[in-house]
Amino acid sequence: MPSDPNRFQDVISSEEEIRAVLGDVYPGADTKVIDHLDDICQMFIERSPFSVIASGGGTGDVDLSPKGDPAGFVKVLDAHTLAIPDRPGNNRLDTFRNILRDPKIGMIFLVPGRKDTLRVGGRAQIVRDQTLRDSMAVQGKVPDFAIVVHVERAFFHCAKCVVRSNLWNPDQWPDLTGVPSLAAAIVQHAKLKMDVQKLDDALTDDETTGLY
Repeated sequence: MPSDPNRFQDVISSEEEIRAVLGDVYPGADTKVIDHLDDICQMFIERSPFSVIASGGGTGDVDLSPKGDPAGFVKVLDAHTLAIPDRPGNNRLDTFRNILRDPKIGMIFLVPGRKDTLRVGGRAQIVRDQTLRDSMAVQGKVPDFAIVVHVERAFFHCAKCVVRSNLWNPDQWPDLTGVPSLAAAIVQHAKLKMDVQKLDDALTDDETTGLY
């Protein structure tokens, strides 16, 4: 049953209502956005092994796609251009499809141990230039595609969310006892008629043999 948007009584409908509660933007928060990747941004990206891409294809839906590889896998081609290798996945093509319809994307970069994050936005292309793809090979495997981002804005995000989450503090990580595995979730959600343990074994093997 769909969620009922009318179940809530005090719904915000304007920025003015939000400002009335939170007040003005903090000094520097609205002016810290730059239109390129300076040396600080580039050093952060070169040390990031994990990023998330947000894209929307003009259909009203918004997708988030995690990307991970050895630190520096997102290549800084110049102060205005990034390249992201496309590694083997589930072939849903959500991000590719969205870019073809609407090239605007957003990204956030994380660096283990760092509490701040870097947000980057711009317009993307899907490319197959051989020299570029060759430069992003891992374990001898060249990606079939690369997403090139023409950067239009970049800014660092404060550390509060990471501090509150204890993201890098193993002592504070939640107990996962009783939480179903990825295989169990897929079998249930996709209504697959297969043994959960067999799928779990296949997924575990794919994490070793199917990364590249």
